[in-house]
Amino acid sequence: MKRISLLIAALLTLAACNAGGEALAPPATPTTAPTATLPPPSATPIPLAASVNGEGILLAEFQAEVARFQMAVGTDPTAEDESRILQSMIDEVLLAQAAAEAGFVVDEAMVQERLAQMDIDETELQAWLEQHGYTRDEFLKAMRRAIAAAWMRDQIIAATPRTGEHVHARQILLYNSDDAAAVLAQLQNGADFATLAEQYDPTTGGDLGWFPRGYLTVAEYLDDAVFSLSEGEFSDVLTSPIGYHIVQVIERDTERPYTPDAYRLAQQQYLENWLAERRNQSEIVITLP
Repeated sequence: MKRISLLIAALLTLAACNAGGEALAPPATPTTAPTATLPPPSATPIPLAASVNGEGILLAEFQAEVARFQMAVGTDPTAEDESRILQSMIDEVLLAQAAAEAGFVVDEAMVQERLAQMDIDETELQAWLEQHGYTRDEFLKAMRRAIAAAWMRDQIIAATPRTGEHVHARQILLYNSDDAAAVLAQLQNGADFATLAEQYDPTTGGDLGWFPRGYLTVAEYLDDAVFSLSEGEFSDVLTSPIGYHIVQVIERDTERPYTPDAYRLAQQQYLENWLAERRNQSEIVITLP
């Protein structure tokens, strides 16, 4: 069962999909006596966790996804975990909707090919479906949506520009706020940044090299401060989990090619930006109780 869980988790790379479908009213009891015509009963609304441009994510689907998360990690999900699960489900719907708008159609051949890639027998699959709260129709719908969402994700990632804004910078890193304030005062009074940087880091002179936005993983908020600097300008004291930074921008380039590592980060950011824009353009209603 662990093997099939890993296979299916790899296949359904995004959250579970919308099950859909409404219950049918039971047939009327036959009678020979004439009766007045009654209005049809109102359909009972199916509880939703969210609605994305009119497409519902069933509350039962969300609860099943939370249960699968709990089974995978072995602990109760936090409120933050549940929020991330729902956001992942919403993102998948947004990607699949965009794929449909782009003309991508998940045909039966694609579904069968993915099932064949799993290399599992029907008994194993049925046992997994029952254990994880899927009907077969729900599982196939989840697969189709995941295929469409993955296709759209790949189109977005492939469109990421190969060049972007970079800065070449150096820093003076200190581990005491008083020392950092003293060094900043020296710089403001005309001390040479490169000379001071070499005193605190004789090996590299504090040279950080070239990097794009998002590459300062020690503290993402440093990006805004560093990328707002002009050539030759230095920052105030910037605090991060590892210490106190004073950063000087040496050079700037708005169209510098990404390194392979930086390009992977750029692709991730490009996808996140696409999703953020798509969310802003969409009607998303959270209806969790």
